[in-house]
Formats: sequence, structure tokens, C-alpha cells
Amino acid sequence: MKKVFTIIFLMVFGMMFFACAQRRTVQLPPTIPQETKAPEARPEKKVPEEKITEEQVAKIESREVEVPKYAEEKGIFEDIHFDFDKYDIRVDAKPILESVADWLIKNKTVLLLIEGHCDERGTNEYNLALGDRRAKATKDYLIALGIPSGRIQIMSYGEEKPLCIEKTEDCWQKNRRSHFVTLKEKGK
Repeated sequence: MKKVFTIIFLMVFGMMFFACAQRRTVQLPPTIPQETKAPEARPEKKVPEEKITEEQVAKIESREVEVPKYAEEKGIFEDIHFDFDKYDIRVDAKPILESVADWLIKNKTVLLLIEGHCDERGTNEYNLALGDRRAKATKDYLIALGIPSGRIQIMSYGEEKPLCIEKTEDCWQKNRRSHFVTLKEKGK
């Protein structure tokens, strides 16, 4: 009986000693996937913050603005594309975004609208949200390059404005994009 009591005592004591030890957890800060890390801002090219007024936002949304042809002629506003169900800025998009940022820094009166688009797979609601995240990731990257956030607006079209309507991977890839629209108020 004494042996049984001793074994039980040792088991209970052992469980309390080993099982109840507190474990320390280390919480790491959230990380950004390597592909989406924005480059360091270029301080020599930073411009003062400019805000878009409510009237200008209304003009952007109603499309009552002039779209300058000079931007499209230079070819710097090429669409950037995304992988399926992702909104990370890809490596092949970074040079395009850098040229857009350089051009916007030189042309301070131009406002930019970034449209987020998706392919047809997924629900309308999901694709609208994904298009918004793609446009926001694009905007955040341009801000990191020194463009004032007040000069950039975003809009999601989800799957509503496809470039290609075939049901192939090549076609879907063309539709997963951020599209740039340069805006300048009429009369300026």
C-alpha cells in the first residue's frame, strides 16, 4: 500500500512539476512577403502632400475629367498584373510602377485613378474586394515611391470590365490587373 501511495504521489508531483510549466511565447512582428515590400522612399523626390477635394473626387467618379493623351503616348501607364487570387506586387510590375512614379513627380498637376480588376472566377462580392486590395497595394507602392496619397484615388471593378472574355488561363491573366487612368481637371 505504501508503494502504491508513493507511486501515486510521485506521478501527481511529476505532473505538476513538468506539465504545469509555463512556456514563453515570442510574438514576431508581422512581415510583408518579399515580393510586396515597397522600395525605400526616395527623399530627394518627395513632394508636399496635396489633397484631392471632394469636388475633384466627384469629377473622378463621374468621369468629368480630361484624360491626357501624353501619358498614353509615352507608354508608361502599362497595366500591372497579378497572380490568381493574389494582390502582391509582382517583380515584373516594379519597373512599371517606378516609371509611373517618376512621371507623376514631374507632372504635379495630374491626378491618378487606379482601377483594380479581377478575372471572372469567384463571386462578384469577392472580386470587388480583391480588385480593391489590388488597387490599394498599387497605391501603397506608389506612395512608398514618393507620390502624395492625396493625388491617387482607387476604384474596384472586380470582374465587371474584362479585357478578354475567353475562358483560358491566358485570358484570365490579362484581366487580373491594376489599370491607370491619368486625370487632369478641364481648363487647367
